[in-house]
Amino acid sequence: MSSADAPSFELLPGGAGSPVILHVPHSARAIPDAVRAGIVLDDGALERELDHITDAHTAEIAEAAARLTAPVPWRFVNRLSRLVVDPERFPDEREEMRAVGMGAVYTRTTHREVLRADDVDHEPLVERYFRPYARAVSRAVADRLAAVGRAVVIDVHSYPSAPLPYELHGTGPRPPVCLGTDPFHTPPELLAAARKAFAPVGETGLDSPFAGTYVPLEYYGSDARVSALMVEIRRDTYMTEPGGPAGPGLTVPARALADLVDAVS
Repeated sequence: MSSADAPSFELLPGGAGSPVILHVPHSARAIPDAVRAGIVLDDGALERELDHITDAHTAEIAEAAARLTAPVPWRFVNRLSRLVVDPERFPDEREEMRAVGMGAVYTRTTHREVLRADDVDHEPLVERYFRPYARAVSRAVADRLAAVGRAVVIDVHSYPSAPLPYELHGTGPRPPVCLGTDPFHTPPELLAAARKAFAPVGETGLDSPFAGTYVPLEYYGSDARVSALMVEIRRDTYMTEPGGPAGPGLTVPARALADLVDAVS
């Protein structure tokens, strides 16, 4: 769980001609000791929370997919838990998840219990972890634009088969694969390719229970050369919930992700 000096993130190089960046923001459980000190849960409760909040094995899915593709996609992987900071949240009042204490810096758990004190100063964590991460993803996208003239950010997530109390939109469909879209950055051909690629996993749905996708803010809503799609794989299709091992089913979404990468490369 704890890690004093683990790197916050890692960009794993792909092929020079690949436009694809597989973004894996929520797969890790590591929490630096200094950050752990600000979390009020005891060790057992924190482990249970990590079971629920971590998109377990998504880094393995992205890695397996990368081995099956040519050209190889680039992979941007968060090496720290989203309980340190969540790099996919807005760091300000634009973030709707602030309503349940889960903005860029979480103060509540998946079950809406106290994780950090309400009056904690978020800025040190945002400055230390959030902003460097955002800048690095922006650089990775800029590199793909410079190299091949476009970038395709595929956001690799998972979600539980049953809704958790923190979910703002947990009453809708929970298909085996949820595809999160953006009206500007998700072109129809990318969505069609994803539906075809993930058909072997099961039914695909749109923007339920989770919507949207990740685009670095400097490109968001302004640069159509950057396309993006969020892939949310329901956890019971490939692992034992909530935080157990992956099963043989992991190879199916990995193959599907590889097929999507090939289709858009």
